[in-house]
Amino acid sequence: MARTASALHILVKQKELAEDIIIKLKKGAAFDVLAKRHSTCPSGKKGGHLGEFEKGQMVGPFDRICFNGELFTPHLVKTKFGWHVVKVLYRT
Repeated sequence: MARTASALHILVKQKELAEDIIIKLKKGAAFDVLAKRHSTCPSGKKGGHLGEFEKGQMVGPFDRICFNGELFTPHLVKTKFGWHVVKVLYRT
């Protein structure tokens, strides 16, 4: 079972915006460009890169996607911070 993961994410307040971002990603938009434009998280300035983190380090729903969701696929996740578009890059 993986102990660490690396992911990109875009944090927004509205579900509709998050869904629109996923549609744009599926049509080929660059994740980093959308993160810099839309994300309210400080990681947005780095293209949404969160780096590598350990299991249990992130809030529950986010953590579950990062350690169980399909790699390289944009996922929609709701947490207490808002709506996240998450793309898991790898697990170790």
